[in-house]
Amino acid sequence: MMQKSVSARPKNGARATLDDLASIALFLAAFGAAWQVVYLLGIFPPQSLPSPISVAQSFADLASEGSLGAGVAVTMGRLAAGFAISVAIGGAVGLAMVRFRDFGKTMSSFSVGLQSFPSIAWVPFTILLIGFNDFGILFVMVVSSVFSVMMSTYSGIRNIPPIYMRAARNMGAQGFTLFRYVMIPAATPTLIIGLRQAWSFAWHALVGAEILISLVGLGHILSVGRELSNMGWIMATMIVIFVIGMVVDRVIFFKLEERIRSRWGLNQHSD
Repeated sequence: MMQKSVSARPKNGARATLDDLASIALFLAAFGAAWQVVYLLGIFPPQSLPSPISVAQSFADLASEGSLGAGVAVTMGRLAAGFAISVAIGGAVGLAMVRFRDFGKTMSSFSVGLQSFPSIAWVPFTILLIGFNDFGILFVMVVSSVFSVMMSTYSGIRNIPPIYMRAARNMGAQGFTLFRYVMIPAATPTLIIGLRQAWSFAWHALVGAEILISLVGLGHILSVGRELSNMGWIMATMIVIFVIGMVVDRVIFFKLEERIRSRWGLNQHSD
């Protein structure tokens, strides 16, 4: 019985992933149908709103010439690097804010102000400071997302119910054991929210920075489509950006949140 239950878990997880992908595909199909109806009604001129078939042809053209595949690869590589840097720096500074109260209070107000700063506003500053290169794009990504990780780490650990800490200390937990088995599980919901927000901020900042700085990537394809007045290229690239964002959030972050909450016993309902 134990072997059956253990072996069934991966299948259930794979089934849930397939259900999520099916939901995304169904949503995209409904969106495409509504788009076709608007196109047939002639509300917008074809140059401003091409048909789904025309955009699909533009997608095929971009894919066949290799620019779309190369753009996705470069953009995702930048995203992975920038997001990893944000998580590392934000987590470390967030822990330091918890450890040193005066620093935490000052940095908290400072971070809230910078977190609300539009990511695109960093681009002119970055161009003059760093230049037109990948380091400039990474800088825009990190400065746009690191404060979300920082604040979620600070708030998540700082707002742990004191009774958890007292109960753990009474049972002999201290030092790293207290941090590993009590503080991290209790702060997990807030940490996951911060990671999802940081991913969203990094994604927005990356595409915006690529439009103005990069010569390759999804943002660059948008920029070229604008210069050529090619709405098909623009909409095809926008759909790719949308699908990547939806799939990453649903398949990676949502699954990660559910797995961590289940592991630490934080789910409201259990089977």
